Amino acid sequence: MTSNTGDAAARRRLVGTSLKMYFDLHRTQEYVREVVACMNQVRDFPPQDSSGRQALDLFLIPDFVSLLKAAELISDCRAEFWIGAQDTFDQDSGAFTGEVSPKTLSQAGCRLVEIGHAERRRLFGETDSGVAKKAAAVVRNNMIPLVCVGEVTYPGQNTELAVNECWQQIQAVFEMVPADKEVVLAYEPVWAIGKEKPASSDHIVAVTQALRSRVLVECPNRKDAKLRIIYGGSAQPGMFNDIQEGVDGLFLGRFAHDAKQFVQTLQEVYQAGRS
Repeated sequence: MTSNTGDAAARRRLVGTSLKMYFDLHRTQEYVREVVACMNQVRDFPPQDSSGRQALDLFLIPDFVSLLKAAELISDCRAEFWIGAQDTFDQDSGAFTGEVSPKTLSQAGCRLVEIGHAERRRLFGETDSGVAKKAAAVVRNNMIPLVCVGEVTYPGQNTELAVNECWQQIQAVFEMVPADKEVVLAYEPVWAIGKEKPASSDHIVAVTQALRSRVLVECPNRKDAKLRIIYGGSAQPGMFNDIQEGVDGLFLGRFAHDAKQFVQTLQEVYQAGRS
């Protein structure tokens, strides 16, 4: 398998989880406390890099109602966790009943916002152009868009077809987001979401390497360091070492619901390729 990871050394590893709507208010708070306790028991993790920064970026995406309390609780952790949101609207304010303002999310301390998840596309009719508008709104408010992307086609098709399908979903994002702003792509093959096992390592690496190349060819002004790709789609412990040639981290779902297992996975992502 040939490596095509671009300037991987300039890209920090990124790993975290979205709680979707699995937990209620009290369970979310309990979970965050468990994560903090587990993290604080691990000595010297995460370490600092040569610049004195935390050596990898960590994030937690609760539901909207839990967001502020989760941010308060996670601040007790020795490690820095970014707090994120599961969605946003594309306007900062106005008569948009029921929507959530990206400006308000930024003021609440969010560092990144998940947009374009396959469930939102399927259940709520989200479109590529709508996702792009949300990405622009996130960047406008000094946050990082975490854009979910993934082919619907079942594996067995070639890499080129999968990449073409993914590129159609995100092309408008890169047209609307300035080249000097960071974008994180969460590669989640739709056929792998919610399944017992993720996509095969070979498939993940082939698609993510080719997708990175496609973005950088189509967007020549975008620097490789401003594009991180992480893997979701039934992402789970024990898999990062086999896919690190293609991705910069993991986007965990239900496999992170056990706080101890979540913290072990964070350590795995950091250690992969370093020993």
